[in-house]
Amino acid sequence: MIVCICHRITDREIARHARAGLGFDEIQLELGVATQCGQCESCARDVVAQCSASHPVAAIALAKSILESRAWHSSVSSPQVQAQ
Repeated sequence: MIVCICHRITDREIARHARAGLGFDEIQLELGVATQCGQCESCARDVVAQCSASHPVAAIALAKSILESRAWHSSVSSPQVQAQ
């Protein structure tokens, strides 16, 4: 999923850098995430936090938080989502 629209940076790119041991500030300098309009900063920080070395199941937690977000439910029209 694209996290930073301004720089077209995905959650996978952010996660790869976070798993390599970079913190948010370092990722921000490297990728440019949250340096233009700033709307993606909280999501980018969440990805970094969930992908740190202390969170080995970050992908599962990230997927769960994405599925639980209001934006996901408003953009998906599957019967399973509507039944919740």
